[in-house]
Amino acid sequence: MKADGPELRDIHLPADPSWWPPAPGWWVLLGIVLVLVAVALILRRKWQRRRRWRVRVMSELDSIAAHQQRETDPVRVVAEVSQLLRRASRLLDTAAPSLHGEAWLRFLDGPLEGTDFSDGIGRVLLEGPYRRDLEMDTDALLALARRWLQRVVAERSEHV
Repeated sequence: MKADGPELRDIHLPADPSWWPPAPGWWVLLGIVLVLVAVALILRRKWQRRRRWRVRVMSELDSIAAHQQRETDPVRVVAEVSQLLRRASRLLDTAAPSLHGEAWLRFLDGPLEGTDFSDGIGRVLLEGPYRRDLEMDTDALLALARRWLQRVVAERSEHV
């Protein structure tokens, strides 16, 4: 013993904590981030699928219009537009493609909130594909089909 008093020793600090395993809060944060990334990937995939479908439908309508510009064949235009509208109508109602006559035209009028199909140029969809010769304004029918498709795609995008 020293005359001044007992000998003091330095304080020994514990070792620095290891970075592994992380604290429970970090595991929770990792889980939340993984769930958010998964949800973002699912939503992006749905968006891309809708976008590809929209582009494919509109390009098919553009193809019909381009063919009409090269060869004037109103019967073919009416038949192709009718088929395209029937395929696209499944987005709104799976039973829609099986509708016939006035019920089909009323169904087509629904999204446009008018009577362009049942009382206008769209009436040609009933008998036009089955005639040999047809005199009609194909540009007006193509414009009406484009409006309908854009409205249906927009409505469907809101509900999905």
